Amino acid sequence: MDWTPLPVGVENFREMIEKGYYYVDKTLLIKDLIDLKGKVNLFTRPRRFGKTLNMSMLRYFFEKTEEDRSSLFAGTKIMAAGEKYLREMGRYPVIALSLKSMKQGSYEEAFHCLKEEIAGEYKKHREIIEKLDTEDDREKYELFMNRAADEKEYLTSLKFLSECLYSCYGTGTVILVDEYDVPLENSYFRGFYEKMTDLIRSIFESAFKTNDTLEFAVVTGCLRISKESIFTGLNNLKIISILSESYNEHFGFTGREVHEMLKYYGIQDNEDVVRKWYDGYLFGNTEVYNPWSVINYVDSSYQNKNAFAKPYWSNTSSNSIVRTLVEKADISVRQEIEALIEGKTITKPIHEDITYDEMDSTQDNLWNFLFFTGYLKKISEHMEGETLYVEMAIPNAEVRYIYKNTVLRWFEEKTDKKELTPLYESILNGDRAKMAEILSQNLMETISFYDYQESYYHGFLAGMLKNIGSYIVLSNRESGNGRPDILLKYPSVRGKAVIIEIKVADTYRDLEKKCDEALRQIEEQKYEEALRQEGYSDILKYGVAFYRKECMVK
Repeated sequence: MDWTPLPVGVENFREMIEKGYYYVDKTLLIKDLIDLKGKVNLFTRPRRFGKTLNMSMLRYFFEKTEEDRSSLFAGTKIMAAGEKYLREMGRYPVIALSLKSMKQGSYEEAFHCLKEEIAGEYKKHREIIEKLDTEDDREKYELFMNRAADEKEYLTSLKFLSECLYSCYGTGTVILVDEYDVPLENSYFRGFYEKMTDLIRSIFESAFKTNDTLEFAVVTGCLRISKESIFTGLNNLKIISILSESYNEHFGFTGREVHEMLKYYGIQDNEDVVRKWYDGYLFGNTEVYNPWSVINYVDSSYQNKNAFAKPYWSNTSSNSIVRTLVEKADISVRQEIEALIEGKTITKPIHEDITYDEMDSTQDNLWNFLFFTGYLKKISEHMEGETLYVEMAIPNAEVRYIYKNTVLRWFEEKTDKKELTPLYESILNGDRAKMAEILSQNLMETISFYDYQESYYHGFLAGMLKNIGSYIVLSNRESGNGRPDILLKYPSVRGKAVIIEIKVADTYRDLEKKCDEALRQIEEQKYEEALRQEGYSDILKYGVAFYRKECMVK
């Protein structure tokens, strides 16, 4: 069988079909939109869950054009859904806008990208200029097309284009806005959030609220930004979030779709691995896989059908929301993060009407952001009075990897800023009690994941020692190869050398026993002998035992 290419990064529906990529059929989204007749439909899903490809599909289906596009949909589910739906194909003028490019360093740069996007849509419909009723409208149209309109004119630019299209074709306009919240999130972290909010709100209000020529609209993003903030007064807004019961199979891959894909590529034996790493999301009551990661994993099997699973999704974003959670975590939140990484659950009040500037105003808001952006999944839900509570867990191994890596990077940066001279002095002076006290204090400030066992504590201690100054730090993460866990050596043999062996206790009472075991290993493995052969005579030996956030040194 010839290899069918996987659509890694392919977001254009025509390219997907015409170039023969493997396509997971999501065309019944069209049927649901027609049946449910939402006027303004806001879909919120995590990033890389197929939103942009679906928006491209909607454009190619609904867009009025002289071209017959039915061949693009040949063999898809919508073509078998009935004549009622096929009559809608190619019926409406479509305005399709992506705000993804507005992720810029300043408001002015972001606004420039918006002008480029809008100019592109005006150029796409340039054939209507001669059909416009007045010279003023024709001049205004050309100003938008040439990016020369006055700044305030852009607030009503989508509405004006929609009115122009209606006047020429006599049918309502379909407006598609993809990644609407990208400029909002970016402006929050960059410091011009209020100005960007005002801009997006004004554009949406004119395009969706006061626009009699609107047939229907679809807006996508990762988050619903508070109705009062962006969607002011939009009584016709229908929000389809990950908690909603409708449209659930249209974003992300279902278990059946993943099974069929793995079988098609002859790697169905890897289904358990794919489930462990990329499954676990719950949209409404439908369990879905991360499509971006599944596609990348299957693509990696081209050369090796037993390819290892990797965290593909984590590399597509800065994961800044997880970072914010970790940085602002107090003791109770650190314990909750540890519980999540261990595979346990937490229960929090969930509400969708949040804004970016409220993200870290309370800890509960931060959990909300993590939930709606795909870093947590729903296990169960219940109402207490008027508040919805959701029991949540980390969805899968891939997302757990993100938490662990974020925690490790945060700890490394925090350690770089710490004054650890007292720790270094206690090690070099043989003060075991002080050494244990300082290590225990620092463990209390960290976020642990105990499935790492000894390697976690090894990384913790090696990180604490990396700035010890004149000493060479040799860290040996692999056990059983005849070398100590951590070795400190002064560059000259006239200085000191320090041997550190690490053990993990099952209970607090076992700490001393584990310290003795570590010291016994140092003697039995003759770690000291190699140092003496090098010429070192002043050698310190430590057995260090850990139990959760407690440390003992002998």
